Amino acid sequence: MRTQVVIIGSGPSGLLLGQLLARAGIANVIVDHASKDHILGRVRAGVLEEGTVRLMDEAGSGARMHAEGIAHDGFSLAFDGRDHRIDLFGLTGGRRVMIYGQMELTRDLMDQRERAGAPSVYEAESVTPRDFEGDAPHVAYRKNGIAHRIDCDFIAGCDGFHGVSRRSVPQNAFRSFEKVYPFGWLGILADVPPVDDELVYANHPRGFALCSMRSHTRSRHYIQCPLGEKIGDWSDQRFWDELRRRLPAHHAERVVTGPSFEKSIAPLRSFVAEPMRFNRLFLAGDAAHIVPPTGAKGLNLAASDVHYLFEAFVEHYQDRSNAGIDAYSARALARVWKAVRFSWWMTTILHRFPETSEFDQKIQEAELAYLTHSSAAATALAENYVGLPF
Repeated sequence: MRTQVVIIGSGPSGLLLGQLLARAGIANVIVDHASKDHILGRVRAGVLEEGTVRLMDEAGSGARMHAEGIAHDGFSLAFDGRDHRIDLFGLTGGRRVMIYGQMELTRDLMDQRERAGAPSVYEAESVTPRDFEGDAPHVAYRKNGIAHRIDCDFIAGCDGFHGVSRRSVPQNAFRSFEKVYPFGWLGILADVPPVDDELVYANHPRGFALCSMRSHTRSRHYIQCPLGEKIGDWSDQRFWDELRRRLPAHHAERVVTGPSFEKSIAPLRSFVAEPMRFNRLFLAGDAAHIVPPTGAKGLNLAASDVHYLFEAFVEHYQDRSNAGIDAYSARALARVWKAVRFSWWMTTILHRFPETSEFDQKIQEAELAYLTHSSAAATALAENYVGLPF
């Protein structure tokens, strides 16, 4: 079998790239080791930048997102027992974010791909990108005990942090930069109404908390916890009680409790691999970088990578130019590092670190006070939160 682009990974970045390429007349095949049900069952982010929304529209997959998504013009920073609203819309000249679950976005893209008849291979075994350092790359895999090979012009590695794409690159061919944070996020999903109309980020002496949502009837809440915590030690009641303790009184009173249907602990880390291109293999999304979820940048960074990579492939096939391909890694990384900085900064000002001294704590309090009393500081936060331009 032969195609123009093989995409390894059927998460949001792989599906979004595949749909954009298909609409531009560029043949592509998606290969994933996971099943469709497993992919659709992943519980992930839900805050979309305007750039991600535009890409979904460009991919012809945005109708349900616009019908069911929730536009947010701001969010609350809660500390010292009070709320401080960040007016995203007012500070950025009319920009906002969209609340729409990654699971739903993935479903929309997957359904659109199936309607278009674009080929996807799920539950593929031993997926391996090969010969990408030369001029004749291909992807090998096994399906139902039979060996398969897809020859192509390019390979897009959209298979996540633990995927095969980056692991197939020789270790001496890239540099990795990493920061591991000394805590995690304990999160739950429950079919209860949100605490507030907008997200609430809380800094509290007991630790960080976030009140988020997936819809008007489904809430996603998080609390900071030590890395050694065990899920089995956290009953739903214990979680709700701890969440209330970390919120201002008026928010705590509005917390509606209910049984959770998903509960997990996620470690926080920052990771970047440089470069993101290895001749005919390109990394995108979590295959190339990870950010803490504090700034809501993970899914959106994957979308921006897809934007640059899609433009590069269009230039190659339609304009007969390799300028975009040659510039892909530098363009993507310039935006990646700005988002990594923002996510690190948000994590730093909102969490309680175990090694924090009294001086460090006073600096954090001063940072929050300055942020909520300076329009310039609040504008910088808002511009990064709604998403820097591509």
